[in-house]
Amino acid sequence: MKAVILAAGYGTRLQRDVENDTTGRFKHLLGIAKPLLPVGHCALISHWIKAMTATGSVDTIFVVTNALYFEAFQTWAQDFPNVKILSDGTSTNKGRLGAVACLQLTIKHFSVEDHVIVVGGDTLFKEDFSLLKFTGRFCELQANVCDANLVLSYQCKEEETSKYGILEVDEDMRVSCMKEKPQPSDTQSRKACPCFYLFSKGSLPLLEVFLHEKNNAPIEERDAPGTFLSWLILRKPVYVHEISGRFDVGNLPSYIECDQYFKDRVQDISVYLH
Repeated sequence: MKAVILAAGYGTRLQRDVENDTTGRFKHLLGIAKPLLPVGHCALISHWIKAMTATGSVDTIFVVTNALYFEAFQTWAQDFPNVKILSDGTSTNKGRLGAVACLQLTIKHFSVEDHVIVVGGDTLFKEDFSLLKFTGRFCELQANVCDANLVLSYQCKEEETSKYGILEVDEDMRVSCMKEKPQPSDTQSRKACPCFYLFSKGSLPLLEVFLHEKNNAPIEERDAPGTFLSWLILRKPVYVHEISGRFDVGNLPSYIECDQYFKDRVQDISVYLH
C-alpha cells in the first residue's frame, strides 16, 4: 500500500507561540514546518517514515507540502529514497487548498491506485500503537467487507469532545456517524478520531466527488480531512481500530509535551509503531 502525509499547513498557532515566548528556548523552531520539528531523536515526520519502512507495510510515501516549505522537505527527504515530495503551490495560510484537496492532488499527481494510509503531519501516537496490527486489521476487513476503510479512535475526556471529531460505532466497531466537535450532551460516545486513516483503493475516487460537491463551500468545509471522513461514512463502510492516545502538535505547550515524551519514553525506534 501507499501512504500520504499531509504537511501543507502553515503552523500559524505554533509559530505565534514561539515568537511570543520570552524564554528564548525555542527560537530555533522559528520558520520550521511542524512535521520537521525535532521530536525526541529525529524530526516528527521521520518517526512515521522509519516505522513504515521498517515494517514493510508501505512501499512509497508521498508528502504533500506547500511552496513555502517545499525546499526544506526536499532536503529532509534526501535520507529517505522511498519518499516523494509534492508542493500544493500555495505560499500563505489564507491561500491554502485544504487537507482534502491536498490529498486528492497527491492521488492524481502520482496516479495512486492502491490502498492509502493518510497521516496528519503533526500527529504521533504513544508507543503501544502497532502499525502491523493496524494494517493487519485492515486486511482482515478487506477479506470480508467490500471497500472497507479503517480509522483510529481513542477515549477522550468528557470535556474534550468539543475539540475533536467524535465517532459513534455499532457492536461490530463499524462507524455509524461522526459528530464534529459536539458537546458532551450531544453524544454518549467519547471516541475521538485522529488524522490517521486507511482508505481502500475503491474509496479514493470519492475524493473527487466530495470536492466537486464542496466546490463553492467555505474552506472550512473541505479543509480538515475529517470533513471527508464524515461524508464517506454514509457511502462506504468505515471501521474503528482503538488506541490509547495521541499527540497533536498544534501549539508550543503540545509540542513541548510531545518532545519530552519521546525523549523520555521512546528511545528505540525499532519498537515504536511495530
